[in-house]
Amino acid sequence: MGSTGETSPDRPEDARDRDSEGRARNARPRDGLGRPLPYDANGVPRQPEGVVRTPEETLGEAQRLLDEGKPFHAHEVFEDAWKSGPGEERELWRGLAQLAVGLTHAARGNPTGGARLLRRGAGAAEAWVSGSGQPRPHGIDVASVAAWARELAGDVERDGRAVDAGARAPRLRGGVPGRRAGGR
Repeated sequence: MGSTGETSPDRPEDARDRDSEGRARNARPRDGLGRPLPYDANGVPRQPEGVVRTPEETLGEAQRLLDEGKPFHAHEVFEDAWKSGPGEERELWRGLAQLAVGLTHAARGNPTGGARLLRRGAGAAEAWVSGSGQPRPHGIDVASVAAWARELAGDVERDGRAVDAGARAPRLRGGVPGRRAGGR
């Protein structure tokens, strides 16, 4: 067990997980980087989908998850903001979600995908700031976050190995990216 194509002994080969409305939904547990685990494994609790949060709540939850080394889960929080927030902020939240997915790929050892998404997310967030005239939307230090993303993209391309997502997490509202109290 453990490869993507295998199922648990209690599940038929052709069974698909479905939500209450019959849509296909993968119910497999996931690790801290969002990778599927076998059905019988203990995983990291998933972020509930479709949660409407204030920008303050979104940023607090996303920062907590990033600091814990769970950028995949932070991406889901940003995705909720992207889908439920005001239309004029969609591109900002989408850019932040892309940054979190880029960090996810970098932590999974995918330097090409990680670097591409980190740069795309940085560009999207910067483009939103440029178009909106708001350099620090909701207190987000977009310039610093974009600089963090580009630096990390260069690092993963150069080194070609997985990074520690928690140690390399951005500081969404400023401070030194990837460095927090306690020596991390």
